[in-house]
Amino acid sequence: MQEEVEQKTVALVISAGKLTGRELKKAMLKLLAHLKDKKAHPNIPQGKQSVKQLAEQGQGMNSIEITDQNIKDFERVAKKYGVDFAVMKDKHEVPPKYVVFFKGKDADAITNAFKEYTADIVKKAARPSVLAELRKLAQIVKNTVVDKVKHKNKEQSL
Repeated sequence: MQEEVEQKTVALVISAGKLTGRELKKAMLKLLAHLKDKKAHPNIPQGKQSVKQLAEQGQGMNSIEITDQNIKDFERVAKKYGVDFAVMKDKHEVPPKYVVFFKGKDADAITNAFKEYTADIVKKAARPSVLAELRKLAQIVKNTVVDKVKHKNKEQSL
């Protein structure tokens, strides 16, 4: 126990005009309260994280494979549903596959997130390409002959 206490170092910065014993005591009490609160509420990562961080939470993990290259769209939807997940790329496959790991308790939320994600993909595939429409319209304009002859007829009235 003594060695553990000796190996820990704490940096405390106090801004005071005159450092008295009371000021030092007050600063130390604030520091101890902060450290106690930090131990009571550990910083658990939320949202996208590494597979190691997800496994350390000890809540069981499930996985789903994704072959789509647009993994950022899935990350946006998963963040919306508040799912804790980790994405891992399988580099040995051509085209590469992505494996999405998530907590076992988030199974319902991940199911809904995948439904919304696939609906977005279908919706994007169904809408026409803006560039294709632009090329089509440019071709139509190119094929039409525009008569740009100006006729100037001035009538003079007396």
